[in-house]
Amino acid sequence: MIPEFQNPERLWTLLLLPLLIIVYLVLLRLKGRVALRFTNTGVLGRVVGSQRRWTRHLAVAMSLASLVALGLAYANPLGTEEQPRERATIVMVVDTSRSMASEDVDPNRLEAAKAAASTFVEDLPDSYNVSVVSLSASPSIVVPPTTDRGVTQRAIDALELEDGTAVGTAIDTALKAVDQAPPGDEGSAPAPAMIVMLSDGASTEGPAPEQAVSRAKSRDVPIYTIAFGTQNGFVDIDGQRENVAPDTETLERIARETGGEAVSADDAASLGDAYEDIGSAVGYEEVKKPITARYAFAALGFAVVAALGAVMMAARWPR
Repeated sequence: MIPEFQNPERLWTLLLLPLLIIVYLVLLRLKGRVALRFTNTGVLGRVVGSQRRWTRHLAVAMSLASLVALGLAYANPLGTEEQPRERATIVMVVDTSRSMASEDVDPNRLEAAKAAASTFVEDLPDSYNVSVVSLSASPSIVVPPTTDRGVTQRAIDALELEDGTAVGTAIDTALKAVDQAPPGDEGSAPAPAMIVMLSDGASTEGPAPEQAVSRAKSRDVPIYTIAFGTQNGFVDIDGQRENVAPDTETLERIARETGGEAVSADDAASLGDAYEDIGSAVGYEEVKKPITARYAFAALGFAVVAALGAVMMAARWPR
């Protein structure tokens, strides 16, 4: 397997290797010609001592190998290492429909929901993954599961009002977000997860929530709902004032059937420890890490062998 390098442009140093080999071969050829001029080999042997050809070649080969290893180390090679990663995942489903513009909750339902979502996320263990899903006519995964609270917070703050409310589709979208949680070992159980839905609950688009609720229940993913708004809430749409009372009955049914809990915005703090119910699991992810030290150690090993070869050639051993 060919390693990856953090600084591949530094691999130019390896171009010195063939040049050094050529120089070595040329020197060997020149040395051979000089040796032929001195025909009295017996006297020559006593003058320069016996040198084994393999020792000389070994020292040169190890020196070149050391240079290769140093050149690779200079380019900062990267290796792959498996690191444990928490798999527990919480999906925040935030209603962004037009009804959330009602100001019966200060300053309005959407801003109150965003504040509640932020507070809930801040209280979670740092190792837990958090995903954000916007609830509108076309629910979408705004942020896939991540432990980066900064990314999650910015995504929540950036949520804006949209048309429609498809509660059933939003639940299915949240389940898809759960599927994006870090993988575990082969054959391991799905990542433990829960869904927190912050909404006024009035579904106006898509299929009824019942089938999506059934799918969440079959996967043991509880849905906790936080209802925003009062019965007197209203919004002005196209110059007409419309009542947007929250559908607390739907939200309560969703929570009850999935094993979650339904509360109002005034009591949202009671969900602060709800994440403890989902447990924890550990998966693994591949992380690229520098392995320069390995190549430097190999270069040291080659250099030591080369040095021993040079010592053997230089020493006069007793005969």
